[in-house]
Amino acid sequence: MSLDPKVAALLKRNGDGLVPAIVQQYDTGEVLMLAWMDDQALHRTLTTGRATYWSRSRSEYWVKGDTSGHVQHVKAVALDCDGDTVLLKVDQVGAACHTGDRTCFDATPLEVSAAP
Repeated sequence: MSLDPKVAALLKRNGDGLVPAIVQQYDTGEVLMLAWMDDQALHRTLTTGRATYWSRSRSEYWVKGDTSGHVQHVKAVALDCDGDTVLLKVDQVGAACHTGDRTCFDATPLEVSAAP
């Protein structure tokens, strides 16, 4: 099976055939991570309810939580207005980041010093 052609037609992929996927905790709005998807990863996500991504470093699909136990149960998926980013709203079990942090954005907060 493959991605619904109507959905595929809406996607604007990068040169590698990928779109960024922003992952958000469905009930709090907390931004958990950013990953990459191709058509097959999006299809698998939509049809299984488990977040599936394309690993650029390993050149393979990975289902979040299959090895770590830190599963993402998909509650909703949306495309942005340009079709070049996917938003996944998930129920995150355990850490979202490969470092063991709750989110991939916990480690290095940056100071903003610009005046409004």
